[in-house]
Amino acid sequence: MPAISQPHHRRRRTVRLLAAAAGLATVGALAAALPSTAAAGESGKSGGKAPSRYQDVQLLSFNDLHGNLEPPSGSSGRVTELQADGTTKTIDAGGVEYLATHLREARAGNKYSITAAGGDMVGASPLISGLFHDEPTIEALNGLDLDVTSVGNHEFDEGAKELARLQKGGCHPTAGCYTDEEFEGANFPYLAANVLNEKTGKPILKPYWVWKKNGVKVGFIGVTLEDTPGVVSAEGVKGLKFKDEVQTINKYAKELQRQGVKSIVALIHEGGAPASASYNYDCDAPGAGDGISGPIVDIAKNITPQVDALVTGHTHAAYACTINDPAGNPRTVTSAASFGRLYTDTTLTYDRWTGDIARTAVKSANHVVTRTVAKATDMTELISRWNTLAAPIGNRAIGYISADIPSTGTESPMGDLIADAQLAYGKQLDPETDLALMNPGGVRAGLTYAAKGTEGDGVVTYAEGFTVQPFSNTVNLQDFTGAQLIKVLQEQVSGSNAASPKILQPSSGLTYTLDLTKTGADRIVVDSVKLNGTAIDPAATYRVATNSFLAGGGDGITTLGLGTNDLVGTDDLAALEQYLLANSSATSPIAPPAANRITIVK
Repeated sequence: MPAISQPHHRRRRTVRLLAAAAGLATVGALAAALPSTAAAGESGKSGGKAPSRYQDVQLLSFNDLHGNLEPPSGSSGRVTELQADGTTKTIDAGGVEYLATHLREARAGNKYSITAAGGDMVGASPLISGLFHDEPTIEALNGLDLDVTSVGNHEFDEGAKELARLQKGGCHPTAGCYTDEEFEGANFPYLAANVLNEKTGKPILKPYWVWKKNGVKVGFIGVTLEDTPGVVSAEGVKGLKFKDEVQTINKYAKELQRQGVKSIVALIHEGGAPASASYNYDCDAPGAGDGISGPIVDIAKNITPQVDALVTGHTHAAYACTINDPAGNPRTVTSAASFGRLYTDTTLTYDRWTGDIARTAVKSANHVVTRTVAKATDMTELISRWNTLAAPIGNRAIGYISADIPSTGTESPMGDLIADAQLAYGKQLDPETDLALMNPGGVRAGLTYAAKGTEGDGVVTYAEGFTVQPFSNTVNLQDFTGAQLIKVLQEQVSGSNAASPKILQPSSGLTYTLDLTKTGADRIVVDSVKLNGTAIDPAATYRVATNSFLAGGGDGITTLGLGTNDLVGTDDLAALEQYLLANSSATSPIAPPAANRITIVK
């Protein structure tokens, strides 16, 4: 079983400001050519002739940017490319300075071009964006000429009112304005067809949007995953109802059809898991969609054939596949990984006679946002401007490391380090604290040894820590029985987490065996669960430190919401900072944890 990734998470951290076409792609071609009776393209205007029957429409798309304006570091800033001989190589990728250049070059010569996104444009963002409530990212997306996006779960990190502000503009209600000019909001519509106001029963934002040019009409319906309340703090989704993705898309597809819009694209913040991490893996081998699994497969199989293509996200995976619709016809389904490392180029061939997409001609491919192209100067200026404002906070050193501390793997060194930090902080609050557990989705990145700026190799800055833990959760203490603690571990791999386990990162001293050859709760070998070498006593009481998201039963681990004797502590990033400052120095940096607390049987 591959390492278990948890791309989603909760509310983002915000800090009150203290100072004023590179790479050949994954191809999901549905079929070969257009009908031989007609050619694609617009023609004949100079002679007064009508446009030709078929018009190619370019759809450029990306997803899960998460405010990564600067090139992401470490594994978050690379993609894997499958070579012809079966080997792989990694390519540095991402950064809006490069994304802007790639998108602009891709649009060149395409009069009919649309740029769309699949949600999570903001939230869990690095400091340059998160510190300013993601206004810099909205500004960058405006500069990228984004036409439309669906909401993702992270668009609700700060609740519906803040999402409405990002759409409409205006200064933040508590932080105020960061510059002399009021924030203008997004130039593009956020679509939230399946997110309803509980009182009115109506979508909180537009459910769909129609792109029009010279008689060509393409409708877009945007939804987020129905389980958004399970991966966002309760405060972020207060007063909202999240409806089924398929039912919602089918409903609005009918409405668009009634309005005469027959070409429809669904923007869905839910995704799948391709069998390979290589962005150019052929997920249609040996047959259509055979190389992809996950929630998007069932969703795609049940969305009405009236929808012509699906742009997806959430899982941070890369794919351009075809999955059969309910009528048994192949339909393209794409995702461009995350953090702006890829973009998808899809050709939708519009039939002017029918007003629909000629589905047999649709083709799609992912392209790497390489860093070998020229930077877009407007994006460079944007990054520089916001970095200047963030520098007094972000450049402060909060620790020292001897090597990279990655966030990848079922148990990651970064996850273990955070758990150790929360255990140490918990013991400050209450010396009886026994252990700490950290949710993997809250570990947004690792720490890299190489200096990102002028701080020097091995120095951890506040900005880097912010990128790792951007949610501003608190560290909470609760009491659990040993039997409840065993149940918590079992809930990582059973119930709602059976198909996609969420392995909690354990603090030092907690050890057990995870047997992935078994199913459900049986994956936890109960007799192996020990604390400091001693078996867990089902009747004993254990003091456990978690963040506030887990303490509320988040990630489907409901038993963590049943603890007693609650004590709420400080911000989780502050706990990490305290731990690094106490346990590292320039002459004695901290080493990456070995990530050997969980014994994994495959």
